[in-house]
Amino acid sequence: MQTLHVELGDRRYPIFIGSDLNPESLLEPYIKGKQVMIVTNTTVAPLYLEHYLTAIEALGKKVATCILPDGEKYKNIEHLNLIFDALLKAGFNRDATVLALGGGVIGDMAGFASACFQRGVYFIQVPTTLLSQVDSSVGGKTGINHPLGKNMIGAFQQPQVVLADMSQLSTLPDRELSAGLAEVIKYALLGDLDFLIWLEENMDALVGRDSALLAEAVYRSCAHKARIVANDEKEQGERALLNLGHTFGHAIESYLGYGIWLHGEAVATGMVMAADLSQRLGWISVKDLERTKKIIQRAHLPVKCPAIPLDEFLAYMAHDKKVLNGQLRLVLMKSLGQAVITKEFDVELMKQAILANQEKA
Repeated sequence: MQTLHVELGDRRYPIFIGSDLNPESLLEPYIKGKQVMIVTNTTVAPLYLEHYLTAIEALGKKVATCILPDGEKYKNIEHLNLIFDALLKAGFNRDATVLALGGGVIGDMAGFASACFQRGVYFIQVPTTLLSQVDSSVGGKTGINHPLGKNMIGAFQQPQVVLADMSQLSTLPDRELSAGLAEVIKYALLGDLDFLIWLEENMDALVGRDSALLAEAVYRSCAHKARIVANDEKEQGERALLNLGHTFGHAIESYLGYGIWLHGEAVATGMVMAADLSQRLGWISVKDLERTKKIIQRAHLPVKCPAIPLDEFLAYMAHDKKVLNGQLRLVLMKSLGQAVITKEFDVELMKQAILANQEKA
């Protein structure tokens, strides 16, 4: 098992990364009260819920469960209320701990519920997908979607601890594994050329589910995010770099309908659009752009999205959280492994980059 920490002063918390982790021993120091609500979904519950129920009950805790339907389309206010219903029906109070057992949707919703219930209760992340292990479980961003924009309603709610168990990836569908690799690639492109080279050397084995290499990818990704979050918890500056590809990607997700494309698939194409615009601005070379596309394709991810009317694409981008004083800011690449947040770009070149990376209508 490997351990790293998100350094947030007295809210410092560990990320445990390994295979066949023991939840009873690892979680015991981080469950503060006697009440634990496990939030999971209909896919994960048959696989792992009983294991965590047994472990937490062995600690003498009162455990209740909330099992939500599986999918991004359920990440909304209606299904968030089901978590509140479960907490209230169980008679839980401010000493409760909400444990998220699932992927990014479950983590985001359970975390947001924990931030809101009785104005804040304890929160634990047990991410079961690669994407949630390397990204959404770390850093405290929680929330739900709105029809006009992804993750528009939420709160910062840091967990007490994160358990990333590599053995749970054995049940992950291939498409979900690839979606997680999109976020891994993101860390390399935005800030670590050596990591990009490592991914180029090992991508086939990662797609093939080499557990040791996956653990290394998770550790290196989490280390990058932990450092950035420690410097900029509330995304006032550097943390926005973690949104490389996301402004374009969120527009794709919002237009197609949440869940039609997986988040990682949309981010993958969004990173290609960001790289394309960076090349048009003269910041990276054509060779760098092709290198970006190649590593994304080797992860079995799309580099083009379905045809989306440009005016609608731009309208969704206008709702992006990085819009400041009415001006869109993008995360682009000055070079491979060096991203910047900028409003200094030619809008016409941005439009060209969007259109160039769509399938023909």
